[in-house]
Amino acid sequence: MSQPSRSPSPVDERTARRVAEEARETEWRLPSFGKQLFLGDFRLDLIHPHPRPGDEARRKGEEFLARLAEFCTTKIDPAVIERESRIPDDVVKGLRAMGALGMKIPERYGGLGLGQLYYGRALMIIGSVSPALGALLSAHQSIGVPQPIKMFGTDAQKDYWLPRCANEISAFLLTEPDVGSDPARLRATAVPDGDSYVLNGVKLWTTNGVVADLVVVMARVPKSDGHRGGISAFVVDMSTPGITVENRNAFMGLRGIENGVTRFHDVRVPAANLIGQEGAGLKIALTTLNTGRLSLPAICAASAKWSAKIAREWTKERVQWGRPVGEHEAVSRKVAFIAATAYALEAVLDLSGQLADDERGDIRIEAALAKLWSSEMACRVADELVQLRGGRGYETAESLAARGERGVPAEQLLRDLRINRIFEGSTEIMHLLIAREAVDAHLSVAGDIIDPETTTGQKARAAARAGGFYARWLPTLVTGAGQRPGAYGEFGPLARHLRYVERASRKLARSIFYAAGRWQGDLEYRQGFLGRMVDIGAELYAMSAVCVRAQADTAPEGPIAGSGSGGTGPATAPGASAVLLADAFCRQARVRVEELFDGLWRNTDAMDVKLARAVLAGDFAWVEEGVLDPSIPGPWIASTEPGPSGKESVHRTIG
Repeated sequence: MSQPSRSPSPVDERTARRVAEEARETEWRLPSFGKQLFLGDFRLDLIHPHPRPGDEARRKGEEFLARLAEFCTTKIDPAVIERESRIPDDVVKGLRAMGALGMKIPERYGGLGLGQLYYGRALMIIGSVSPALGALLSAHQSIGVPQPIKMFGTDAQKDYWLPRCANEISAFLLTEPDVGSDPARLRATAVPDGDSYVLNGVKLWTTNGVVADLVVVMARVPKSDGHRGGISAFVVDMSTPGITVENRNAFMGLRGIENGVTRFHDVRVPAANLIGQEGAGLKIALTTLNTGRLSLPAICAASAKWSAKIAREWTKERVQWGRPVGEHEAVSRKVAFIAATAYALEAVLDLSGQLADDERGDIRIEAALAKLWSSEMACRVADELVQLRGGRGYETAESLAARGERGVPAEQLLRDLRINRIFEGSTEIMHLLIAREAVDAHLSVAGDIIDPETTTGQKARAAARAGGFYARWLPTLVTGAGQRPGAYGEFGPLARHLRYVERASRKLARSIFYAAGRWQGDLEYRQGFLGRMVDIGAELYAMSAVCVRAQADTAPEGPIAGSGSGGTGPATAPGASAVLLADAFCRQARVRVEELFDGLWRNTDAMDVKLARAVLAGDFAWVEEGVLDPSIPGPWIASTEPGPSGKESVHRTIG
């Protein structure tokens, strides 16, 4: 059944977009705060009062967080993981024993039955100790075998696979060497053969793939008699003959991550291992990611909270020009940004997580915004922390400790966080995915108008429908609660920020309408505009989350989730200080939003596109002259002279 390796068939842009569109969930059966935000409808009632976990969920969650925090502080040495680029076996064994591999798996299947809120808080704890451990647990539970089986598996599949998932490591395999965000070119095949499928293909960047016991594999089933075909999802036991891990990849950060290249050669997979129907693989993957993406904001929030601690301690004790550096304005601005953003990252994480647990709304946009915004802001925070610590920020923790100073891994934080802007949808892809959902209303009413393949009659009927839609919708964007001075008064000093969000939401919707009328079908190619549009929505979502969180933190019930973690979270309600921090964040965010609004129409996008095409054509190749390219093999010789590390070094000869 082995098939010869072939180059991927050429796929035109229209076909690629059709494949992606068919995998997208098109219905909105539940309300969505994020969707309405882009339509100029500020539905504060969907997130306020801030949703809270039930008493039993809180009890289970807090008990587990306390046990996890104790284990992390007594059994894990993050320096060993960083130095050896490997997670010790006893650490994985200990996490398995306490149930960390089954945090989100229902108790009836042997898991802990935690909701998304406490799952996120658990990832915050372990991610603050070692992001590589956070990646191992989240890749297993957020996008690995448990989540798609829980959502799409049959009762028999749940009974068989979920108990195993509570004790075994899993992974998610979609990406291939020539296929990233364009699934239309997927090459892996699963050919039906009796009561099985024969799987062939190569998967790249398989997080956990090196150590996984179980994996979810996306492969293309050929269409034939009795088989609808299409990209499909399969659970595969890694002990099955024909599977080889060909390489353990190494990266700039996450030094302990078990990520590799996995090859399937005539691997026989039982038909019972198919998740859902044939052809439903991409929809299963995208739906799984709706909540799966919330694992990354957890790691980002943890990093920012640690950065706030280090920034406070360092800028208070470091004295320059007669006073602590934190009292100098240039440094104060950075400290304020780190502290305010840390609070906002936690607010976005907890709100999104509890919305997922409540299941009262469709959170696909909120989860995507949380992933996008958190990954970008956390990198800014880490960069500012390195800058605050100067040379000590750039120096490794091991080197600092070797010369007697506190081993603060600031540079490692920057390296570890960088992948989050790429993981589970790069920033650029997230912009496009969210933008597609945000302009869905416009495309729904104007689809036939801008579709080049529709007839004149179809276009005319579509124009009539669009006219009716906009006649009803546009008047709602003229005025709103944001223009009434007393609106949202229960939020006290934060009310002004919610009024701003309401006004900005309507302004954003008007901008989208204008852009749709100006560019019509070409709007999807205006990626600069779409990216800024989405970034505005992300900032508005963060501001909303921060305001409702600050009010909840001052409420008699106390914070949304307690400490439960040996001191890693707030033990008591922050009180008025939460409002001050929220106010500072919202002021900072409003500056960013105004810059983004200005950039919607004043930018260099057209010039940049023109210049890039000239660069690709080789018109500016002369800019590249005068340097050497170390990635190109050349005549290399081994030197017997010791290098900086004391080992023999390798030099490239030029000739």
